[in-house]
Amino acid sequence: MGAHYREAGRARSDAEFVSKLEGALQELDETQYWLELLVESNIVPAPRLDPLLREAAELTAILVSSVKTVKCCRKHKDQRTHSERRRKHTDR
Repeated sequence: MGAHYREAGRARSDAEFVSKLEGALQELDETQYWLELLVESNIVPAPRLDPLLREAAELTAILVSSVKTVKCCRKHKDQRTHSERRRKHTDR
C-alpha cells in the first residue's frame, strides 16, 4: 500500500495518480482480508488486531475520498474546457 501511495505522489497526470491510489486501495483491501482471516481463524485475538483494522479502514476512507475528489475535479475541468472550446468556436 505504501509503495503505491508513494508512487501516486510522483504521478505525472491525474489518471496516473488515481491509478496508483486505486492500487493502494486494492492492497489495503487485501491487508484487511488477511487481518480478518487471522481473527476469524483464532490465530490472533481480535483485540490485538483491532487497531490495525481501524487504521486500514481510516486509510481506505481517506484514499477513496482522494480518488473521488480528483475524479470530480477532472470532470469539472473537462466540462469547462469543452465549454471554452464551444465559446471560442461560436465567437468566430
